[in-house]
Amino acid sequence: MKSGQAEIDESSKGTQKRGLMSRRIAIFEFLLRIIAFFNTISSAILMATTNETLPFFTQFIRFHADYNDLPALTFFVVANAVAMGGLLASGASSAAAIVYLAHNGNNNTNWFPVCQQFNSFCERTSGSLIGSFIAVALLILLIILSAFALSRRH
Repeated sequence: MKSGQAEIDESSKGTQKRGLMSRRIAIFEFLLRIIAFFNTISSAILMATTNETLPFFTQFIRFHADYNDLPALTFFVVANAVAMGGLLASGASSAAAIVYLAHNGNNNTNWFPVCQQFNSFCERTSGSLIGSFIAVALLILLIILSAFALSRRH
């Protein structure tokens, strides 16, 4: 009789440990989702409010840089606002290509680096990209955690 009781106690301890582990994973997933949400929203807001105007020769002729001047950056804002994993990764990647060109230019196509003139614009777009790629990494981690949780159930 006592050995049967010991087996039940061992079984219930294992069940409690699994339940505690599942709760911890669920809390960790929830925190990652909150962090990813705030990264994507802050990236979208940062990019959508990015603009800079510089005078050219006189006060009446000015150059203006705005995120919606480039379709890839507009797509980036939409992708971050929606925040679906694949859409977010593609939006961040297309925006990264444009920001790379803004920083380094492309001599073959006569695209000159504009970040030497539009410092604030380039700093904000780069910061926005960093937040978005952090969100992409968090969403990938969430997918892995969900797959791990599903595999433990079966």
